[in-house]
Amino acid sequence: MLANGSEDPSFSKRYRSHEHRTTMSQFAARRDKLRRQIKKQGLDALLVTNFINVTYLTGFTGDDSYLLVLGEGEVVISDPRYTTQLEEECPGMEASIRPPGVGMIERIGQVAARAKVGKLGIEGSSMTVGTRDEIAAALPKTELVSTANLVEELRLIKGKDEIAEIRRAVWFAERAFGILKASLRPERTEKEVADELENNIRLFGGKGCSFPSIVAVGARAALPHARPTNQKIGADDFVLVDWGANGGQYMSDLTRVLVTGRIPPKLERIYRVVLSAQEQAIAAIAPGKTCHEIDEVARTVIAKAGFAKNFGHGLGHGIGLEIHEGPRLAAGQHRKLEPGMVVTVEPGIYLPGWGGVRIEDDILVTKSGCEVLTSVSKTWEDAIVS
Repeated sequence: MLANGSEDPSFSKRYRSHEHRTTMSQFAARRDKLRRQIKKQGLDALLVTNFINVTYLTGFTGDDSYLLVLGEGEVVISDPRYTTQLEEECPGMEASIRPPGVGMIERIGQVAARAKVGKLGIEGSSMTVGTRDEIAAALPKTELVSTANLVEELRLIKGKDEIAEIRRAVWFAERAFGILKASLRPERTEKEVADELENNIRLFGGKGCSFPSIVAVGARAALPHARPTNQKIGADDFVLVDWGANGGQYMSDLTRVLVTGRIPPKLERIYRVVLSAQEQAIAAIAPGKTCHEIDEVARTVIAKAGFAKNFGHGLGHGIGLEIHEGPRLAAGQHRKLEPGMVVTVEPGIYLPGWGGVRIEDDILVTKSGCEVLTSVSKTWEDAIVS
């Protein structure tokens, strides 16, 4: 949808959400993959308590609900607020709706006991110690086994439907940024620009930002996670904008630097170094390459330019249902890239007291290499808007 309310034909053709919605059979296939992992762990069942993982496995978009995945079948444990939503989003799936006065832990105990679960896996990476202890008390005859990232491992490889949803999130983010760039004024504040980005995303049909946008003028761009302030855009010669869109469930993540005043030679030099580091790293992405190797490509370019100490974070991260998920492109990360992974590539150089440059795009690993999903221009010439 365009800002004036009319529909963009290209969006209609490529990104209309109902054409790419995950089907119930695809959710079932995800659960079957998980079931095989549960069996390998020697477990009778897995209690999924991470709400994002529940969504991934069922399509249910609410919260305060758990999923018990058994050797055969599964049960969503929820409360009356979500009865209708579960029927609409998870047709045919068994649901155990706890009545008022019955707590979640009590209901888990009832369902697990009825299913005769002897060894119950829990999500050790996200469950609190307190919740674990309460479940143990409710199931004294059941052995609880902590597992690590069983669902998250499945989420590393995106299916066609997920990739389509990420493309959709990219589309929202890029259209919103296009309007912002064309209307950027020196009297606007960082916060006003950040708010406008979110408003634009919503106008185009997105759910909102995938994270609080970073808008950092001049010296504040040296803060990788700067929070927007009342600093005016015209207070310095450049501004860093890091933003993304939530397309409904899936996320996008981009960063660009815009020159809003005179053109400092130092900025151009650093910008070109960062751009070269990013382009070389993207060109190196292919199945079988390790996350460490891709990070090292960009890090070497920046180090040779004399800025090794000014690139203090990893090169990138996975995106999907969450804005930060696996895999991580960083030193010491030796996981091999596989087709279907979607990662950011975002090298940066940060000089305290002066500012920073970061350039970020979203990249899909393909069978033969990679595809850049984002298309906002990042040439030095197009960075100049003054």
